[in-house]
Amino acid sequence: MEGSNGVPHLKLSVDENRLTEGARKIIEEIRPFWNLENVQFDVLTNGYTNKLIRCREENGPPHEAVLVRVYGNKTELMIDRNAEKRTILILNNLGLPPRLYASFENGLAYEYIPGRTLNCNTIRQPEIYKLIATHLAYMHKVQLPNDLAKKPMLWEKLEDFFNMLPETFSDSAKHERYNATIMPRCKMQDEINMLKKKLIKLNSPLVFTHNDLLLNNIIYSQEKGSVEFIDFEYSGVNYQAFDVGNHFNEFVGFENIDYSNYPDKELQWNWLRAYLSELHNSEEISDRDIHKLYVQANKFALASHMFWGVWALLQAEYSTIDFDFMGYAAIRLNEYAAKKEAFLALNYLS
Repeated sequence: MEGSNGVPHLKLSVDENRLTEGARKIIEEIRPFWNLENVQFDVLTNGYTNKLIRCREENGPPHEAVLVRVYGNKTELMIDRNAEKRTILILNNLGLPPRLYASFENGLAYEYIPGRTLNCNTIRQPEIYKLIATHLAYMHKVQLPNDLAKKPMLWEKLEDFFNMLPETFSDSAKHERYNATIMPRCKMQDEINMLKKKLIKLNSPLVFTHNDLLLNNIIYSQEKGSVEFIDFEYSGVNYQAFDVGNHFNEFVGFENIDYSNYPDKELQWNWLRAYLSELHNSEEISDRDIHKLYVQANKFALASHMFWGVWALLQAEYSTIDFDFMGYAAIRLNEYAAKKEAFLALNYLS
């Protein structure tokens, strides 16, 4: 069945507990010329919000594989799925992957990008992080459609997340952990209000942002000497400095988090020089411009901690994925408290 923008929409739902069976039905519809007896279905384990299964013909070219993504439980509360599809199509029109092949009732089927994801060591290699910086700058230069709202998604989305937080977690053990390790709800609200007041004054430009550049969402091809971004669930119009500061936060990893891996000033400056050179199509980037974005990115890194901390609390209540979201929320919100004073004290060059 034809969907919007010429992308098929299939009236099918995939049971997250029967991924292979569901993926077969999707492939039957969008790859009718494949011999299903020769198709491999590989369940991937690097999704923290959704269930992922890679579908490929045996001995077929890796770039012809299809990734079937099944939305996680209750994620529609946190993610605008129509906006996500629109984002992918905007990128496709610019020739950027991943190509969207079809949507279905509870997920998407799109191009699988071969390559490798990064870790806390590879993300620090200059030849790799400069690729990321320039690719993000290229994305930030995307001209926004005239009908796309010209306001940052950050505050509205964060407010939505916060308002959906349960007063009491349905799992009593989780609620006890919340009370023992995480700031009270009223304190969280005060911190969000303070951040909004201070960060708006920075006047960070509004651009087309990814907003979730964690290590698993960056695919590196050593053969091509390139990177590609995947998973645009939270993409949209937002502050330039949020996208950068959020990415800096992801240098520390997601599961075995080590904040000693947060990029120091020297690495950030090198990253920002590469980014700004691409953004402005010039090698002549002043120290003043680098320092300005350095200050803004680190202050918005605080908003990133708050955003994903609140997100993780929602996941702790609703997600069926085997991950300690309550523990992750505590890590992000406690790191926010640890860095708040130092980051907010940063100033522009006089």
